[in-house]
Parts: sequence; structure tokens; C-alpha cells
Amino acid sequence: MSSTPPGTAPSTVTRALARSRVGSISMIGFVGAAAAPLMVVAALTSTAWAVTGFVGIPVVFLLTGAVLALFAVGYTTMARHVANAGALYSYVVHGLGRPLGVGAAGVALLAYNGLQIGLYGAFGVISSGVAASLSGLEMPWWSWALIAWLAVALLGVLRVDLNGRVLSLLLAAECVIILLADIVMLADPAGGTISLAALSPAHLATTAIGAPLVVTATAFLGFEAPTVYAEEARDPRRNIPIATFSALGIIAGLYALSSWAMTVTLGPDRIVGAARDQGSELLFNLISGHLGTTAGGIARILLLTSVFAGLLAFHNTVARYSFALGRERVLPAVLGTTGRRTGSPKVGSLVQSGLGLLVLLCYAVAGLDPMVALFFTLGTGGGLGVLMLLATTSISVVVFFARHRTAQDSPWRTALLPGLAALLLVTGVGLAVARIDILLGVAPGSMLTWLIPLTYLAALLAGISWALVLRQRNPHAYLTIGRGAEADAALPNTANAPTEPSGRRPHPSEEITQ
Repeated sequence: MSSTPPGTAPSTVTRALARSRVGSISMIGFVGAAAAPLMVVAALTSTAWAVTGFVGIPVVFLLTGAVLALFAVGYTTMARHVANAGALYSYVVHGLGRPLGVGAAGVALLAYNGLQIGLYGAFGVISSGVAASLSGLEMPWWSWALIAWLAVALLGVLRVDLNGRVLSLLLAAECVIILLADIVMLADPAGGTISLAALSPAHLATTAIGAPLVVTATAFLGFEAPTVYAEEARDPRRNIPIATFSALGIIAGLYALSSWAMTVTLGPDRIVGAARDQGSELLFNLISGHLGTTAGGIARILLLTSVFAGLLAFHNTVARYSFALGRERVLPAVLGTTGRRTGSPKVGSLVQSGLGLLVLLCYAVAGLDPMVALFFTLGTGGGLGVLMLLATTSISVVVFFARHRTAQDSPWRTALLPGLAALLLVTGVGLAVARIDILLGVAPGSMLTWLIPLTYLAALLAGISWALVLRQRNPHAYLTIGRGAEADAALPNTANAPTEPSGRRPHPSEEITQ
């Protein structure tokens, strides 16, 4: 932190995130909120049945959770060596080098912005419907979206632990209503017998598994969030693995249980038809039928809070990526500043809010469909980008530990399991790109089927090119890429000089491939 020159007012910003404010529970809240379990169970699950016609969605949720758990083994092990708010971006830097890492940063910003801003469309439409049904109040979707935007913008610049408590409470409320619905649905099985057909592993032994895998994988996005808070964690070596695996287990179990419960109460032979007829209303109709219309209304309100929680969680993620890139001089340095009192990435948060507002206003003025053009297209496109990042990061983990594995790093955790995860995730990305028309719900050959992948390719190439430019024009800034909290100390002529003492053996995480 730089000192304040004599005769000037104290700065309202610093260059470090607040330390020791995020524990395991808050991290789980951030992960669960980003996953938005009620929205997944209510909307994505019914969409998966309707689009794919695949009855075994519950067992596919379990398979997807298992694949991501394999990824999380190497991911959380690497977190012990690299603590950086840039998370996925910084891991690619340390594994595959600075140019590819900056390219990954471009993909990350594009993907997470798509996920976050796209949710405003869903919030606006859901809010408009809930308000009209409960009070008769008629307001356009964008007015509700702007209310959510203002709340997220305000919370985004506050202390991260406050955000964590808000998200944890919202997540707990979602889980309670989902589990209550599961209990009553399982207690009322179709034909009087609980069927295990949707959980049969036989569903996985088919060439038709690709589309369901791709669709359900998007339900887990956000599980990688704990490493984003590594610099703010109370005990990162302990909290990050606990939060990551706990959150994965909770959401995978919840998704599988809830989707299975719906097949039980309706019957496996009727679930696809019901999903196609009722869409995202399927779960709420079941809740109303079993628990009454009041419970159905409460569930719809909680769906609204689920979407809001996702908005806030992804806002925090984007703000921290911007902070990390600003601190390391990949983006303007002003982004790498935080509020002195709150320790939050103040400038990155404000920039993210400004971008969200701009997109909202453009969509509102253009009269575009908020659910299709904003929520579904941006959200699905963002999900594809994160899947690409996970696959690239899994390769980075293997390469990093091939060079830097220590005696405490088991080959199982640093090579074998991460290598298997890399193979599975690369295959998953291939399936996603091959079946992107199913993901987007468009006809094969539609403009979106090639525009979204090309946009990510452009972001990757732009990032690589910018890194190479930095290497030539500003080699000192180039060397800060991936250094995280040590970025300022690595720059010459800063208030944090001198640089690292001579003779000190660099930590493995500092030996970054050029």
C-alpha cells in the first residue's frame, strides 16, 4: 500500500483486497448463489427434458458433478500455490504462460459478463410476472431489472463478508423450499410406487448422452468461485477445498434429488411430455398441487431471490477479475484499486455496474426479448465460455505440477486425476460446440452457432496479442502478469519498491512460462 504524500488528503482506495473476511460458509454461499439452484431445478431441468427428450437427467447431474469433482482435485491443490483474485486466468498464466493466460482473461471477462448481465433479463421478466399476479402492478421488465441493477451496484462496493451473509441467507431459503417440495413429491409417487428408472446408470451408456451432458453442465457454473476469494479468505488452504467440494456435493445432490423427485411424482414415462407442455412452470405447478397455491407463490418469490443472488455472485466474480487484471497492468491500473474502508474491488465493481447498465438500456431501447436475447443467449454463451476456461485450466494444472510438484503434492492430485479431468472437459467442450444449436435452442446453422465460438476465439487472440505487445513495449508490466498481490512490488519506481531481495529462491508459482 502506498503512503500518502504530505499535505494531501488520505486516499479512498488501496491496492489490496481485504484479508481474512471470507470463511467457508460465505464461500459456499457465493458458489450456491452463482449456481442459483431454484432457477436450475425450475427452469433448466424442465428445459433439459423438453429439449433433449432424455429421461435420465437426474443421473446425468450426478455424472456431471463427478467430472467437476475430478477437476476440483487439481484445481484446489493448485490454489495452495497460487492465490490470485484472477483465479482461472492466473492458473492458465502459471501453467501455460503469460500470453495464453491473458488470452484466457479475455475469455473470462466475456463469459462472466455474459452470465451476470444475462440474468437481468430473467430478473426483469420474473419480477414483472410476480408483481402482476400478487398485486396487479404492471411495470415493464426493464424497470425491475434496473431496480436489481441498483441493488447489486450498491452491494458490490460494500464489504465482501456482508455480501457473503446476504447470499448465504438467500441460498438457505432456496434449499428449504426445494427440499420441502422433494419430500412431498416423493411421498406421492405415480402409481403408488417410487421409481428409480431416472437414476439408472443405463442411461449413460448411449450416444444420446452428449446433449444432456452439455445442458446440465451449465447448472454447475460458479462452483469454481472459491478461488476468486483466495486473497480474502481467512484460511485459504483449508477453506477453498472445503467450500469447493461441499458446494459441489450440495448442488449435485440437490439437482439429482429434485429432478428424480419430479419423475417419481409424475412417472418417468410422463416427465418429458409434462416438461414440454408446462416448461418452467412444471415445478411450481407441482408445488402448488402438493402444498397449495400459497406455497407455489412463495416458491416463485424465492425464484426471484435466486436470480438476484446469482446476479450479485457473478458481479463479485467479474469485479475481482477486473481488479486482478488492473493490478497486474493488463488493464488500466485504476481497476486494481479497492475501497480503503471496505477492501472491495471498488473501481472494478463500478465499471461492471456501468457496463451492465449500458447493456440493459440498449436492450430496453431496442425492444429485444429479455428472456431469449438477453438471459438465454448471453447466459448460454457465457456458460460455454466458462466450460472452455475450465478445460484450459485443467490442462494448466497438469503442466504446472509437471514442473513444480513438491513432496507434499501427491501424483494423484497433481497429475492422474487432473489429467483425467482435462480429457473429460475437453471432450465436453467439443460436445458443447458440436451441439451448440441445442444449447441455444436455435436451428442448426443459425448465425449464433458460429458467432459465439468466433467471439471467444477473437477474445483469446486479442488477449494473446496484447500480452505480446506488453512484452515488447512494457516488459516490467509484462513481468507482473500472474503475480497477484506481489504485482506492485515487482514494478520499478513504485511506493512498494524495492523488488524481491537478491538471492531469494523464487516460489514455484513465480516461475511463470514466458
